[in-house]
Amino acid sequence: MQNKQKNKKINNNPIGIFDSGFGGLTVMSAINKALPLENLIYFGDTAHVPYGTKSKDAVIKFSKEIVAFLIEHKVKLIVIACNTASAFALPILQKTLKVPVIGVIEPGSKAAVHVSKNKKIGVIGTEGTVQSGAYLKEINKIKKTNVYQQACPLFVPLVEEGWTNSEITNSIVQKYIKPLLNKNIDTLVLGCTHYPLLRKVLEKNINKNIVLIDSAKATTHEVKNVLNQKSLLADGKQKNFLKFYVSDNPKKFKTIGRRFFSKKISDVKKIEME
Repeated sequence: MQNKQKNKKINNNPIGIFDSGFGGLTVMSAINKALPLENLIYFGDTAHVPYGTKSKDAVIKFSKEIVAFLIEHKVKLIVIACNTASAFALPILQKTLKVPVIGVIEPGSKAAVHVSKNKKIGVIGTEGTVQSGAYLKEINKIKKTNVYQQACPLFVPLVEEGWTNSEITNSIVQKYIKPLLNKNIDTLVLGCTHYPLLRKVLEKNINKNIVLIDSAKATTHEVKNVLNQKSLLADGKQKNFLKFYVSDNPKKFKTIGRRFFSKKISDVKKIEME
């Protein structure tokens, strides 16, 4: 239990989590379930969503601005709950910040390598994530593996429209997934934080022996490990909080955010970014 950590320092400062929009809420939700005593601050850059179609320089710029905001709130750890931002901005942020910074690509890659038996791993993600080759590099850094990537640009709008189990979605999933199935993959990485909401329709269209890797769960495991190692766990003596900030349209964020987060999002504040 978190509150039974003996002989360890405690730190009730919040964990900062950010994404281009809504998808990172699946990561926040997983962290909240696994570490219920922790204070969490979420920032959704809804003014610039999606990151998947933006240039590397733009994503790095947005990420730096958001991180500056989170640091002002004295966060003890930052989670980049966005695959595109993890691919482009993580190395820079890790070098420049004093607090630990965790992305979603390395944890997801580790989990995929661990479960794959035939060394044939499929990765689905946004155009930005796929073009960066971040999963391909990270997976092969861990273990020499055959990695097959597939950009699925229509998945995010389908999820945000709430069309997670329609005939249209099923047809699109089939089209995107077919090239990967032809490669005889035994593991499929959900390389976008929106994609866990498509889990059921994906499972319907893949072989039963293919393992789906949810980077939200893998990232949560990594967060827990880092907090333990660095003695940063909260003690639960204070009432914990969940705070939500966006760069645009808080009303829409509350409405769509319900699909991604396990709890009611009661208050969302808009922050003007530079």
